[in-house]
Amino acid sequence: MDITVHHPAGLSGADRAAWTSLQTRAPALGSPQLANPFLAPEFALAVGRCRGGVRIAVIREDGRPAAFLPFQRSALGVGRAIGLGVSDAQGLVHRPGFRWDARELLGACGLSVLEFDHLVEGQSPFGGTALRAHASPVIDVAGGYRAYLEGLRARSPKFARTTLAKERRLGRDVGPVRYVHDERDPAALLTLTRWKSAQYRRTGRSDRFARPWIARLVRELFHTRTDSFAGLLSVLYAGERPVAAHFGPRSGSVLSCWFPAYDPQYAKYSPGLVLHLRMAEAAAAASMAYLDLGRGASAYKDSLKTREIPVAEGWVMRRHPVALGHWARRAPVRALRNAVLARPQLREPAGRLLERVGRLRSRE
Repeated sequence: MDITVHHPAGLSGADRAAWTSLQTRAPALGSPQLANPFLAPEFALAVGRCRGGVRIAVIREDGRPAAFLPFQRSALGVGRAIGLGVSDAQGLVHRPGFRWDARELLGACGLSVLEFDHLVEGQSPFGGTALRAHASPVIDVAGGYRAYLEGLRARSPKFARTTLAKERRLGRDVGPVRYVHDERDPAALLTLTRWKSAQYRRTGRSDRFARPWIARLVRELFHTRTDSFAGLLSVLYAGERPVAAHFGPRSGSVLSCWFPAYDPQYAKYSPGLVLHLRMAEAAAAASMAYLDLGRGASAYKDSLKTREIPVAEGWVMRRHPVALGHWARRAPVRALRNAVLARPQLREPAGRLLERVGRLRSRE
């Protein structure tokens, strides 16, 4: 394989265009998972502006780019998928039918191990016993919003009926409901991040926006707009008050549901659910294929989804002491966490414990 490794700033315009072309054509060529915005060059370049160690491997055939692998590398040669921990789709973006040798690729990138937590389908050279599959729910809207809503009413009639009734009640009690699919006011983004930080603390979870690189990444993506990619802020208003909002990246065919939150003052109206229905309607109107709700068990995702797509968690390794050390340190932690998340009888008590911790923190 002809492999070169680049700093994001050193990626040529021609290579960026080739990468975008591979993504744009992927749905029509049978690989819709490669069109996810987290696999776009714009996302990789934004992470590169916010974190060190970001690199992009370009694999060429006959001098032409055939595949791209963005990753993050430590000084010891430990590799992580780009944006690991916050990205909902990871892997090699490649032409149809392209095959590669994973360990040869790792060697060319100077890596002993490469870790994923949302490896998309069609990445079998990275496969093996060190990868575990998980389900990621999606909302299909390629058939139009009316078809989605009719399907939702058939699958979950009570959920659909009560959610739409709450939207009407919100309009009567608070003010006319208005939805802005592409809100460009930075103040609205700040409101969303405040809500989300409060939600993290309230539920006893780590506040992602307390990590400077994530806060900066969101701002970078908010100001990133190309024909094939944008950081999309969507806001639900009641009267002039924002009551729910979402920020996430979108490609030409996929909207990734990334950071949703709402004002707890209006929780009884379920504004977050109303927001997701409005997002689905707007995505359908824009001729998008689906909304990716992201891996993770949640009642609202179960209610909204039409199906699930597989993503994988784990790593690919070369024979190297650093790789073995990384595996020994990371494997038990991941196994314990996944055991809890996979079992409702464990997951629910763990969630309640985190909420109690969050309440104690809020009193300090």
